[in-house]
Amino acid sequence: MIVGQAIHLPNSRLQCCNHSDWTIQNRSWYNLQHHFRHIVKPGALVMKSWFLLPLLFLACCCHGTFSCPALCKCYISPRKTEVVCNEVPLTQFPSYGLPSNTTSLTIQFTNISSISEQHLRATPLLQELYLYNNNLSTLPSDLFRGVPHLFSVALSDNTLDQLPANVFSHAPLRDLVLKNNLISGVDADWLPDNSNLTWLDLSGNRLTGVPTALFQKLRHLKNLDLSHNHLEKLLAGALNPLSSLERLNLEGNQLSALDPSAFRNTPNLTHLFLQENQLERLPPTLLQGLHRLDFLFLNSNRLGHISNTLLEQLSSPQTSNHLWVAFSQNPWVCDKKVEDLWRWLQKNQKKAFLADDIRCASPESLKERSVMSLTDSELGL
Repeated sequence: MIVGQAIHLPNSRLQCCNHSDWTIQNRSWYNLQHHFRHIVKPGALVMKSWFLLPLLFLACCCHGTFSCPALCKCYISPRKTEVVCNEVPLTQFPSYGLPSNTTSLTIQFTNISSISEQHLRATPLLQELYLYNNNLSTLPSDLFRGVPHLFSVALSDNTLDQLPANVFSHAPLRDLVLKNNLISGVDADWLPDNSNLTWLDLSGNRLTGVPTALFQKLRHLKNLDLSHNHLEKLLAGALNPLSSLERLNLEGNQLSALDPSAFRNTPNLTHLFLQENQLERLPPTLLQGLHRLDFLFLNSNRLGHISNTLLEQLSSPQTSNHLWVAFSQNPWVCDKKVEDLWRWLQKNQKKAFLADDIRCASPESLKERSVMSLTDSELGL
């Protein structure tokens, strides 16, 4: 046995920046030798040199053992091999030097315009693929056939438009982000039946209709983001298959009305984002059954009045004690019909986000007055 202080490396994570750059906690070969010379007592067995040799060899030969594409950085730990190519002049997929045991690959802010099944097949252990801000306009239908462990894909800020059938069917995806592309239509055949997706982000595209056929395959979906599209309607029953849904974002669309049963089959909703639409009225029973709701955003619509029935649902004993509601930046008509909102705000001020900014748009005499500040006489009570 070697008697003396135990050998300890503060962090075993290796970073290989390219074929000739390697670091272990930024220690050079000389520093490692110097470090080990002082922590092993002089009386240790001669075999101490053989004990240290594998560690020193591993450090020195990082570029041989763990290759890394030029212009990219590789981070290697016992559980994960991550490759990051960020803001570099790449025009093609960085195949050369890509470690075969890569589990996470990020390529962002480059000029890459294509990616193939053959490219990804070289990394069969891949679990996460992030391709942000590139020039991808299409994807091959068999792209993910060779990565059976892939569960997270993000393709934000490309120029994707028409995608082929089965494109996301060959991997057990849980997270799929297609934010800020040019997608105008969603094909139900993109995904397999009974998909494992729990997160789907289609925000910032050109959708004019809710992809109801796709929802039939998303029984496990918990987070759906359709914000900043061109949606005009949310058809009755469209969300019925999404009984596990917890977060729904419809912000920044062109919705002018909602069906009374729109959220009837989504009892697990905790976050509902409806701001920045064109909603003029809300059905009294719209929120019936949403007892887990924590956040409701209705700001920046065209609401002039709101029914007492709906307000009672927001303050019922069954409703979450942590509920926050945003009503501001609507053209509230401060006549007798605003009494229900006025009384609700008096009792539930803590639930209203920026309560003082809920202001009258008319009549002219009360314009810009905070609804909460109105008096009985001003309301004609």
